[in-house]
Amino acid sequence: MDLIFIFKIIVVIGIIVGLYAIIRNLDIIKIILIYFKDKLLGK
Repeated sequence: MDLIFIFKIIVVIGIIVGLYAIIRNLDIIKIILIYFKDKLLGK
């Protein structure tokens, strides 16, 4: 039971860190998406 609780805490911390990294890199993600959209549309 204790091991499952510790595992859940690790998963929650991982999700929080992942969301923080995504929020910090939103500008880079937008640039990449615009680049791929332009490539697909042949501009």
